[in-house]
Amino acid sequence: MEEVRISDVTMKALGAQLSFREKLELAKQLDRLGVSVIELEGVENAKADALRVKSVALAVKESAVAVPVALSREGADAAWNAIRDAKRPRLQVVTPTSTVQMEYLCHKKPDAMLALIRELVAYCREKCADVEFVADDATRAEPDYLRAALRAAIEAGAATVTVCDAAGAMLPREFAAFFEDLYETVPALRSVSVGVACSDALAMADACAVTAVLRGAREVKAAAYPANRVSLSSVAKVLAAKGEGLSVRTRVRTTELGRGVSQIARLFEASRNTPYDGFGGDEHAGMTLSAHDDRAAVLQAVAKLGYDLSAEDETAVWDAFQRIARRKEALSARELDAIVAAAAMQVPTTYEVKSYVVNSGSGITAMAHLKLAKGGRELEGVALGDGPIDAAFLALEQVTGRHCEMDDFQIRTVTEGHEAMGETVVRLRAGGKLYAGRGISTDIVGASIRAYVNALNKIAYEEETT
Repeated sequence: MEEVRISDVTMKALGAQLSFREKLELAKQLDRLGVSVIELEGVENAKADALRVKSVALAVKESAVAVPVALSREGADAAWNAIRDAKRPRLQVVTPTSTVQMEYLCHKKPDAMLALIRELVAYCREKCADVEFVADDATRAEPDYLRAALRAAIEAGAATVTVCDAAGAMLPREFAAFFEDLYETVPALRSVSVGVACSDALAMADACAVTAVLRGAREVKAAAYPANRVSLSSVAKVLAAKGEGLSVRTRVRTTELGRGVSQIARLFEASRNTPYDGFGGDEHAGMTLSAHDDRAAVLQAVAKLGYDLSAEDETAVWDAFQRIARRKEALSARELDAIVAAAAMQVPTTYEVKSYVVNSGSGITAMAHLKLAKGGRELEGVALGDGPIDAAFLALEQVTGRHCEMDDFQIRTVTEGHEAMGETVVRLRAGGKLYAGRGISTDIVGASIRAYVNALNKIAYEEETT
């Protein structure tokens, strides 16, 4: 039997709706379901986007992870640097193939676009063994140009070429004829894997995708959550039911499909609050623990929060939980997060907060001036930000030269009254792992700075000892 790869485009199509933590969970769910490829959004901001892509790539254990490259060598370099540590990296060269889109989006004539396809595919192939060329809007392209573009990509080293019905205007019979013509006029297609992507504008995407498989396509772009694309659930079920007769199979675990897709739907349909709401509105909102819960239950809850603790840290968290649980009737997910931040991975201090000045107010831009000590040296940084905490965190990035993806930021009061103590928990992600820091002070900005530095020290220690 031949394998038909399912390439999930949910994150690429709808990723803007998700937080960083939700993107990680989506990638893990898709990996567990057995999709062959998980497609991510591209790298536009070299720093922030590269960290996002790198973190997601490291979280995926079995599926290939694909990233589209911006249409330049610099864009290919940025995408490769972000994806290179994935277990199965893939670079995608996506170009328009209809005349209107070539001139409107790329300001290039057909001959110039063909030269760019050859150059970029060849350049990506030097870096990555798995390169995909995606002919966007292929069903509206001039037939001679589309054939030339496919030949150019194959000759340059593309292992997969995908044709897209971006308009979604074809019926299955028309799509079948379109594929038959391509195979007849571009014999080189038989030497590579051919993929298909269909818009669902006429509610025909699933049928067209299955028709393409019948005509030789061996990769289908689908979405686990409705995105005007081929439905992952539908195409996987059809190929599972009819695969034996068609001599094809997929890696998708159809027995887990319903549950997995439901969990993915909850990621998109959960109520949205502010970025600082921590666990508000998500699957952890109702999590509570008490003194009656055993060690296994507590550590399972810690794992659900996203932490991967060592045996030593598990013991430290369990001991801290027991001490607090004796005094409280129930502990929430927020409180468990604070316990992990305070008890887990206590490390020697790499960075120490020496002083900080933060100015903000009506009509002025917030400014933070920080001094840290590291190895006997004093480091200093100044930054402007959207509010005092944002300015402080940006100044910390400047001082340390590190940009870490922030997974969560929580603020709560510990005591009451005018001199109330404030507690903050900062969760940073580096190398696919979560690191939590905790800070307590009557000054909430100071507590936030200390929490961030506490998490940063854990990252620095682990990098130095591995």
